[in-house]
Amino acid sequence: MKRNWLLVGVGLVILAALGRLLPHAANVTPLYAVALFACAVLPRRWAIAVPIAAMIVTDLFIGLHETILFTWSGMLVFAWLGFGLRGRVTTLPVIAASLAGSVAFFLWTNFGVWLTMPLYPLTGAGLAQCYIAALPFFRNSVLGNIAFAGALFAAYQWYLVRRASGKPAPAAV
Repeated sequence: MKRNWLLVGVGLVILAALGRLLPHAANVTPLYAVALFACAVLPRRWAIAVPIAAMIVTDLFIGLHETILFTWSGMLVFAWLGFGLRGRVTTLPVIAASLAGSVAFFLWTNFGVWLTMPLYPLTGAGLAQCYIAALPFFRNSVLGNIAFAGALFAAYQWYLVRRASGKPAPAAV
């Protein structure tokens, strides 16, 4: 079973990395859903390693930026929410965690943009401008996070049901 978790972890890192590196709509990647899923279902020693590995790999290609500390710590919010899902992975908690993570990530990372980049004045009005300008990205991240989390958790539930019924999973093509 240890080897299976390693393969799942590596597969999730690859999924998250490809989703971030291949062309995609702004803020629609599986990375944060992978963090949520990994921390909800993988053994604890793999749970945090998966999203961190995906962030390291992709940021080496995408490039380092002023808000990296905010994006990385924002990803850890999804990990924390994923740990909260352990033992209660059903539709409503997964949607709620995806939405809560998206809101927290939006507020935190855009605060980071406002604080570290000279795009907006460092005033309350400047912070409000930053949040307003980021609303289209927020919509995309919410939709992407819920869709990717839904797909990951649904596939996992399918696997669990299939395994419980004694039917082998279909071979990869």
